[in-house]
Amino acid sequence: MSHKPSVPKGTRDFLPAEMAGRNHIFSTVKNVFDLYGYVPIETPAMENLSSLLGKYGEEGDKLLFRILNSGDFLGKLPPGENPCTDSGRLANMICDRGLRYDLTVPFARFVVQHRNELTFPFKRYQIQPVWRADRPQRGRYREFFQCDADIIGSDSLLNEVEMAQIIDDVFTRLGMNAVIKLNNRKILTGISEIIGEPRKLTAMTVAMDKLDKIGIDAVCSEMQEKGISAGAIARLRPVIEMKGSNNEKLDALFDLFRDSDTGRGGTDEMKQVLDLLEDLDLKHMPVFDVALARGLNYYTGTIFEVKSADVEIGSICGGGRYDDLTGVFGLPGLSGVGISFGADRIYDVLAQTGSFPEDVASATRLMFVNFGPSAAKVCMKLLKEFRRSGISAELYPGDAKMKKQMQYANNRNIPFVALIGEKETMEGSVTVKDMKTGAQQTIRQQDLAGYLLT
Repeated sequence: MSHKPSVPKGTRDFLPAEMAGRNHIFSTVKNVFDLYGYVPIETPAMENLSSLLGKYGEEGDKLLFRILNSGDFLGKLPPGENPCTDSGRLANMICDRGLRYDLTVPFARFVVQHRNELTFPFKRYQIQPVWRADRPQRGRYREFFQCDADIIGSDSLLNEVEMAQIIDDVFTRLGMNAVIKLNNRKILTGISEIIGEPRKLTAMTVAMDKLDKIGIDAVCSEMQEKGISAGAIARLRPVIEMKGSNNEKLDALFDLFRDSDTGRGGTDEMKQVLDLLEDLDLKHMPVFDVALARGLNYYTGTIFEVKSADVEIGSICGGGRYDDLTGVFGLPGLSGVGISFGADRIYDVLAQTGSFPEDVASATRLMFVNFGPSAAKVCMKLLKEFRRSGISAELYPGDAKMKKQMQYANNRNIPFVALIGEKETMEGSVTVKDMKTGAQQTIRQQDLAGYLLT
């Protein structure tokens, strides 16, 4: 018995209507990136593992999809090596490459490799898939698309302001209600100092990054398991749960960071960014969140995270400042900041809220009913003219019964159907049916293009 075919868990096929929605997201994001002066690049789906490992933290490294070396990889093991004793060690011996985990680390590699061909500051965008060996669940996939924008070679806080504007523009154009949260990794460093656990910064931020998923009590328990003292956690908890306006929280932190220059520096940067954004009349004004951590190790300054205000789902956009990501590839001191839109989660939100434009599912604007060879000839000439004018149109490929042809147009969400029978052919006219209202009217064939463009 043959088995029903399937795709790997955490991956998906996309039907034409779904692709129309996805392409609406991609084109919206791309148009905004273009408006802000970012230029497109692409990088390979796979990278050398040496480029990927150690950039995402211990948990991130575990989620890398490794690619098995081709050929007799077991035959190249050292003599006497038992391939079954240590899976991690074995993987390092038989896998040199991996699928990219995100687009930022490959971008850093790209910048270093092509530095003599780029003009700095360099503003790039990239819309490509990434892969993570994560446990599939609602809103979390093993293969998904990211839409990234980065500017590298400048440490100006104006770049953070621009990233917030891009986020606001994209979600406004998509008709989504978004909550933009900001924090600064220097503030988190300052917090680790004032609670007396500066060496536990990574353990603290990794746990805090799970706050929305597991709650404050579970986060505190994880910190204790990672060796953070009960006293430090007691001092940390009221900071994490801090309430008030952006300015009220920043003022409270200035007082807390009397003995932390790093913390005060991060608080000052956060205030500058928020003050600049205050004057820009954004639809989605960012909120300062002391508990926002973003688990990736390479962030050093401002960090961004965006959630949907209408659907319970993970972050739909995130990013931040990284001061020396290129340093691991041999080009130190090149600061950058970037954001990444999660196209798949954005699609899920738009689908659940019914926020896609009505016409997004239909590529074809007009379908000609096929009444046979003579009428088809007339339609073919008109089709050529319409396509030259940028009007998407098609002719039903066979002279099937009218009911079947109209059902086809209806199933495809084609908004208009044109009928050119014997009478219309003789008169040089065409009967146009609006599939939404059912209204019909007869016009001259030469007026049809103008009718569709109004």
